Amino acid sequence: MPLRAHLAELRRRVFFAALGLVVGAAVGWWLYDPVFEALQMPLQHVADLRGDDLVALNFAGIATSFDMKLKVSFFLGVILSSPWWIYQLWAFITPGLTRKERHYAIGFLAAAVPLFLAGTALAWWALPNAVELLTGFTPEGSANLIDAQTYLGFVMRLILAFGLAFLLPVVMVALNFAGIGRAATWRKGWRWAVLIAFVFAAVMTPTPDAITMIAVAVPICLLYFAALVICVLHDRRVDRRRVAAGLPRLDGTLPGEDPSTGSATA
Repeated sequence: MPLRAHLAELRRRVFFAALGLVVGAAVGWWLYDPVFEALQMPLQHVADLRGDDLVALNFAGIATSFDMKLKVSFFLGVILSSPWWIYQLWAFITPGLTRKERHYAIGFLAAAVPLFLAGTALAWWALPNAVELLTGFTPEGSANLIDAQTYLGFVMRLILAFGLAFLLPVVMVALNFAGIGRAATWRKGWRWAVLIAFVFAAVMTPTPDAITMIAVAVPICLLYFAALVICVLHDRRVDRRRVAAGLPRLDGTLPGEDPSTGSATA
């Protein structure tokens, strides 16, 4: 396909994706009231614990409430229309892939969507505890009037951070299948991966109890090791094919050599 045709196809797919975002944002506008009520529930819970109304959202400007509604509607639109704009991306990339690569891409997309949603659900579960702890530093008798847009930004970053963290195994497997990241590399770095997972959980869920941190870190670690198993199985399958064809293994050892030592087998 010539460059001009590629650009025309890209423009068409971007237009359809943007149209889907607009439709999703319109649905998000309609869902704004119940969603905003759910966003306020952690703050209301803190206010009930304190027995006062000194923890609440503050709309500082005249147009802040309208701007807030626009941002929430667009954020909901991105989530609601994600199958549509992901399909548009897929439809643009597909013509340049082989049949086998298309099957891999479908599998990656099918795994990425539920993992991302699982991460966002875990973030929503951890949100009340984080809000309760962070607002707990408010001095006695003082009011904590939280800027509405600042609070929305905090919630969105928390949700996106957890969603992207749960996409780690998909990225690992994709790099492995592309020949960029070998299973041996992921296996050597498993200690760092576990450490990073617990640090991430401690930072993103700043609660005084260790149970919440463990509940967040353990699923991330399990996903890492599940992806590692898939990478190991894939590398072994590739090594068998290369040995059958008389080619060196992925680690550079030749057929007839021991992969662990690099010396010839008896």
